[in-house]
Amino acid sequence: MAWIPIHDQPYDPVPYRPARVTAAESLQAAAELRAKMDERRTVRAFSTEPVPEQVVIDAIAVAATAPSGAHQQPWTFVLVTDPEVRAQIREAAEKEEQLSYAGRLGEEWLSALRPLGTDQNKPHLTDAPFLIVVFEQRYYLDGEGDQHKHYYVDESVGIAVGMLLTALHLSGLAALTHTPSPMKFLSEVLDRPKNEKAFAVIPVGYPAQDATVPRLIRKDLDQVMVRI
Repeated sequence: MAWIPIHDQPYDPVPYRPARVTAAESLQAAAELRAKMDERRTVRAFSTEPVPEQVVIDAIAVAATAPSGAHQQPWTFVLVTDPEVRAQIREAAEKEEQLSYAGRLGEEWLSALRPLGTDQNKPHLTDAPFLIVVFEQRYYLDGEGDQHKHYYVDESVGIAVGMLLTALHLSGLAALTHTPSPMKFLSEVLDRPKNEKAFAVIPVGYPAQDATVPRLIRKDLDQVMVRI
């Protein structure tokens, strides 16, 4: 059944009875997921080796199950496979990045980036076999052309992207969240409607054989969790 806008529709509850797992099974699953996700790293050097497209499609389908404000699901995932389109995106992104790294970002931001080894060159945009460009829908247009506001758009799309990165990692793929600023060129290159705004570009593939990542340390749990 295709989704249609549900504004002003009456509450229509259905039963929810997910299968319960034992405490032991829950503890094991949680520990395994924690260990697996601790291996996740942002990759900037991708192999050009092909990746099964269905794996990426399934990861996008997982992301689309994310919760959203008023269940408006205000996201569009554009899967870019065409090498020429990816080349256009890279060219436009590097133009913006050259300005940013030349000073537009400001010294404080550049200082924060230095430990990550990033620069204005973005080969991952053409090396990775897939790009997922995520757009957030600020509003939608009904059949009469009237605008209807979406709610908690940034929060909803951010959760969906987090779920996308998790699904990709658990499927054995590497990814990168790339956010060139400004990103208006993505709407133009990909011919997206006026109600959509680019949120992130996510290259997807296998890490290159000689890929490296920064030597980073994640915060300990007691630095990020507060028990009350």
